[in-house]
Amino acid sequence: LLNINVGGKLFQIAYSVAAQYPITRLGKLALYTDPMKKLQLCDDYSVQKNEYFFDRDPSIFHYIFHFYRSGVLWIMDEMCPSNFVEEIEYWGIHLKYSQRCCRILFEEKQDELSEYLKIQKELEAELEPLGSAEHFEGKFLGRFRKSVWNLIENPYSSVPAKIIAVMSSFFVLISIVGMTLSTVEEMKHKTGKMWMEQLEMICAIFFTSEYLMRLISSSSFKKFLRAAFNAVDLVAILPFYIQILFENLDQGDALYHEELDKVESVSKLGKVLKLIKLMRIFRILKLARHSTGLRAFGFTMRQCYQQVCCLLLFIAMGVFTFSALMHSVEHDVPGTNFTSIPDAWWWAAVSLSTVGYGDTVPDTVLGRIVAFGCISFGIILNGMPISILYNKFSDYYAKLKAHEDET
Repeated sequence: LLNINVGGKLFQIAYSVAAQYPITRLGKLALYTDPMKKLQLCDDYSVQKNEYFFDRDPSIFHYIFHFYRSGVLWIMDEMCPSNFVEEIEYWGIHLKYSQRCCRILFEEKQDELSEYLKIQKELEAELEPLGSAEHFEGKFLGRFRKSVWNLIENPYSSVPAKIIAVMSSFFVLISIVGMTLSTVEEMKHKTGKMWMEQLEMICAIFFTSEYLMRLISSSSFKKFLRAAFNAVDLVAILPFYIQILFENLDQGDALYHEELDKVESVSKLGKVLKLIKLMRIFRILKLARHSTGLRAFGFTMRQCYQQVCCLLLFIAMGVFTFSALMHSVEHDVPGTNFTSIPDAWWWAAVSLSTVGYGDTVPDTVLGRIVAFGCISFGIILNGMPISILYNKFSDYYAKLKAHEDET
């Protein structure tokens, strides 16, 4: 008998049984005749007791021991997949010796664990700040850049840093309110327009200063450009300077060119200017830098992009299918709005979303039956991914909030 001591528990296996699996650790131990090779396979050897000692988990070795006796590797649900795989790899036993049903369940559990660890790693990377003390060591003005970084990126480092974080959110809200009020007719007179322009200038100066401070204090210029929040900051300040440039061009064309083609170019320039002004609405995304909920929402969308794309695919299929059915049963009705399948897309999209504006409705019985099927499909479709997205969002939000409280 081969005396095996695993973690203080003694097991006895016949040499002939262990030799049936020559590629395993115990199979090699039974087949080798050189004592030095045997000692390389175990952690220790007792000459008096003739025991080979292994400093491994004895609870898992019970399943290894059962494998040598029966030829089947059993897997229990309560086992940690990573620990179990590490143990069987140490003993040289392949997972193929387990039953197919157990192996399928184990591999599914292993994939779930791997996915969980992957998401956990990405979430930790999301929570990890872009700069740390060691990144600034030995660099030009490292101490100064570190202090600026703490001031602008780490609101929990000091009271001034917290004040700057609050001011950043305040200026975002003020900027959005100012942009909204600038479209009101009463605010388009000279005095109101002047106040809105001054408010926009103050906000742009603050956002520009904030962006430059982040750029100066960044430990890596490449990481700074790749960061999503920094791209949002750049989009928040670019419209102001592009607007100034276009307004100067607009004034120049109006002063020095009176031809018809120049007037047309000025009108086109005005349309572009309105579009650039509208881009200021993206400043509200800056709130995500200081909002745990918005960061959790963005992380959820990145992790669940497959489910979201699948949902959009189902919606597109439903829109095409039910718009074609509605057109086929309603196109002969006088005065119908379903004159073609593209004309029925809007009705199908509104019905699938269960909004139901009522601007376009079927007139025939068959059309109402198709509409009922479209609405029923929309209810089922909208209810499918909600639980998945909500569970993931609540999980990510709880982790982000816990990290924030810990900080």
